Amino acid sequence: MNFKLFAFIFTLLSFFSCKQDSYQLTKIEGKQLSISDKIPVDSVIENFIKPYREHVNIDMDSVLAYAPETYSKKDGLYNTALGNLMADIVFKQSNPVFNKRTKKNIDAVLLNHGGIRSIISKGKITTRTAYEIMPFENSIVVVALKGNQVIDMVTFLSKAKTAHPINGIRLVLDKNNKIETALIGNKPIEASKTYYIATNDYLYNGGDKMNFFKPNDSVYKLNYKIRNAMIDFFKKTDTIRPKRDNRFIQLN
Repeated sequence: MNFKLFAFIFTLLSFFSCKQDSYQLTKIEGKQLSISDKIPVDSVIENFIKPYREHVNIDMDSVLAYAPETYSKKDGLYNTALGNLMADIVFKQSNPVFNKRTKKNIDAVLLNHGGIRSIISKGKITTRTAYEIMPFENSIVVVALKGNQVIDMVTFLSKAKTAHPINGIRLVLDKNNKIETALIGNKPIEASKTYYIATNDYLYNGGDKMNFFKPNDSVYKLNYKIRNAMIDFFKKTDTIRPKRDNRFIQLN
C-alpha cells in the first residue's frame, strides 16, 4: 500500500475513533419533598444520635441565671431593656479582652435591633436562651473611628428611629427629630479624636446600611462571639435586671 494512502486512512480512522458525542441540556426537572414528623424514623440513625442529642440538651438546658420579668426588644421606641442589656454585655465582656491586647478601652457599643431574635422569658435563663436570642455566629470587632465618622454614626441612629442597642452613647433628639445632644462617654464628640467602637462583624461589613465603619484607622477582631459573651455574663450573674433608660430618647 502506498505510504501516503496509508497515512491518510490512518488519520481518517483516528479522527472518527476520537470523535465524542455532543450533548446539550434541554430540560431540568425537580420535585419538592416534604419533610415532616410523618416520615418514619430510621431506628439505626436514631439510636446513633440519641446519646449526642441527650448530651446537647443537658448542656443547652443548664441554668445560668434568673430573669424576674419577661424582656422584649419591643418595649421602647429608641431603647429597650433587652437591647440595653445586650449592648452592656458586649461592653462588659469584651472591654477587658480589648484592653489586655491594646491597653486601650472601648468607648461605645453599637449593635443592631434586628439581631435580637427572641425574648428573655421570666424565670430560668439557660444556654438555650442565649442561642434563641442570638442564633447567628456574629463575632465582636472593635473599630477605630475618627470623631467625624462617629458623628455620622449618631446621625444614622437619629434618622433610623430604631432601638439599635447602644452603650457609651448618649443621644437626645428634639421634637423635630434633630440631634440636641450627642455624647460619647458623657463628653461631646471631637471630630479629630479616635474612638473605639465595638460592634459585630455583620455591621462592620455594612449590614443594616451601616456604612460608616469604613474606612477606619484599624479594626480589632476579638474572636469572641456575642452569644458566648452573653453566656459568660449569665454564668456570673445571679439575677439580671435590665431596664430602659435615657441613653437614647426624644424630647416631647
